[in-house]
Amino acid sequence: MMKNNSFLLLFAFTISLITLFSCNSDRTTELPEVDEREVWTGATITFEKADEANPEDASNQDRITENVWITRGNTGNEIFNIQDESSATKGSSPAGTQWAIGSISDIDNLDFKSFRSAVDKPKDVVGKDLVLFLTADNIFLSVKFTKWSDGKAGGFAYERSTE
Repeated sequence: MMKNNSFLLLFAFTISLITLFSCNSDRTTELPEVDEREVWTGATITFEKADEANPEDASNQDRITENVWITRGNTGNEIFNIQDESSATKGSSPAGTQWAIGSISDIDNLDFKSFRSAVDKPKDVVGKDLVLFLTADNIFLSVKFTKWSDGKAGGFAYERSTE
């Protein structure tokens, strides 16, 4: 009887592990078909949120589309989509986005993930060429961070392509 219980416990544990790893949120994103994509390669604009600036103020949000408004709280966390989230959730924010390190001309060969998974440590993102995929809009754009404030200041800046 004890042997059967041990086997059942081991079996349940194994199934739990398989489920956990197969449901990992860092899985590579399925990209839309080429004819369904919109790729923004227009003029570059700069967005900056100053240290300690109120993330709820529209001037401190990069309102890229109706679905994605990027900002950063003053708690030292990563960026988030204030249109869908009230604060950053480590490992999944910004909601409605996927990120990859690389060039927009190489979309099909990039590995799109959550922001944190793509850049590892947000404080190290400055100077990296990124591609941002707005999942609900099927839009891809280039992003390069130029500032990331340390501590709990909440400041950041980037350059991004436009339509």
